[in-house]
Amino acid sequence: MRLKDKVILVTAAGQGIGRASALALAAEGAKVIATDLNGDLLQGLDGISTEVLDVTDAQAINAIAAKVGPLDGLFNCAGVVHNGTLLDIDDKDWDFAFSLNVTAMMRLCRAVMPGMLERASQTGTASILNMSSMASSIKGFANRTAYGASKAAVLGLTKAIAADYVKQGIRCNALCPGTVDTPSLRGRIAASADPVQAEKDFIARQPMGRLATVADIAPMVVYLLSDESRFVSGQAMLVDGGVTI
Repeated sequence: MRLKDKVILVTAAGQGIGRASALALAAEGAKVIATDLNGDLLQGLDGISTEVLDVTDAQAINAIAAKVGPLDGLFNCAGVVHNGTLLDIDDKDWDFAFSLNVTAMMRLCRAVMPGMLERASQTGTASILNMSSMASSIKGFANRTAYGASKAAVLGLTKAIAADYVKQGIRCNALCPGTVDTPSLRGRIAASADPVQAEKDFIARQPMGRLATVADIAPMVVYLLSDESRFVSGQAMLVDGGVTI
């Protein structure tokens, strides 16, 4: 019960890392509010409050912040992966990558910050965790121009929030996973010209010789949203199977 009675909101909690994290947080005693754009994906999260949320909708973000009240923790997990080099990316793709991967994250942090400051004044600490990636934000990868640029921006946003609020008890860190076996990844593999080779290529870039599972990632989420990480802020936390060694 490392998170007993802490109130934590998770975005993109319908599947993949978000869902595994919501379940792991709840198992440690947190009062989790799991959100997703697709309400059907939130089925089966027993004992967890669920809300449909489009994180690209500024009004919806303000509304849910008002509804849930002060938070002890926030996990900004929603995001999108665009493939392509500089010459492959059009303005629409670029704008959407930054809208979902960065702007939505900023708006949600901004909307819940007053409540988090209130909680931190009472408990001594509150924690924000933003989803970044080891891809391009830490190490350059081919065909990830918009994705890499947006995930690097997440690191800048994270460090800025951490610096602004460190003396008021707010911690802010970024999670940088390696390649994780999720429905999102499976969809990208299936959409490739040669799915079998695409999966082999994803595995080949992992020094440990396998894809990460969501069970490899969720424990870091729990740690960074718990008081065990109370002296950790402004960090890019890698869980990448050695890719960036």
